[in-house]
Amino acid sequence: MHSHPHVHLPGVPHDDPHSHDHDHADGHSHEHAHIHDHGEAHGHSHGLIDRSILRSREGVRTVAISLAVLGLTAAVQAVIFVTTGSVALFADMIHNFGDALTAVPLGIAFLLRSYRGEKIAGLFVVLAIFVSACVAGYESVQRLRHPERLSHLGVLALAGVIGFAGNELAARVRLSGGRRLRSPALIADGNHARVDGYVSLSVIATALLSWVGLQRADPLIGLAITLVILKVTWDSWRVIRATVPGEELTHDH
Repeated sequence: MHSHPHVHLPGVPHDDPHSHDHDHADGHSHEHAHIHDHGEAHGHSHGLIDRSILRSREGVRTVAISLAVLGLTAAVQAVIFVTTGSVALFADMIHNFGDALTAVPLGIAFLLRSYRGEKIAGLFVVLAIFVSACVAGYESVQRLRHPERLSHLGVLALAGVIGFAGNELAARVRLSGGRRLRSPALIADGNHARVDGYVSLSVIATALLSWVGLQRADPLIGLAITLVILKVTWDSWRVIRATVPGEELTHDH
């Protein structure tokens, strides 16, 4: 038993011959302190955990913003679709809804700080893009077989502008976050959204061509959109397959 209180000052050598025994009596407190200080000083375990948490938070924030942007875009387009009945707009709208929902598994992967989950989420992104292409293609073929006259063409053109703006904003958010976080899934999603923005502009072409009397322009443009979505599916699959989350990207996608 010590008659005087023992005070340990960080960085001061242990000259007290009784200090080692005191450490054992207290459950190796000084040894634990040394290990803790060593970890912080050299940035080993604590540094990695901190980076992982920061990556997780930024990843979740990135996908949440893109989900909100694309969800709102698709919701506005849905309202306009009910008014106009355009199958080209339907193809763009359903694709935007699907693209927004791909943020959910990706966000979960970031939340769990799982590289494997991130890879799986990337594959889910590719699957969702492919399914949206199938739906858009089917509806376009049906409209070719049963043409319909479009109405409210000015509002339809506005839907195309809204789709372009929403996708471009989502693309910038995803691409910026994907490059910072070295996330191939986010980059694939960002490139996908950027292409979708240009696809949305084709809805404006649908409105113009329908205005001059070309009713079959609507389903034909819907089929063209389907082909573009299939191309995006293939490109996204190549990105996901060839890269690993968290590793330095070898080239700019």
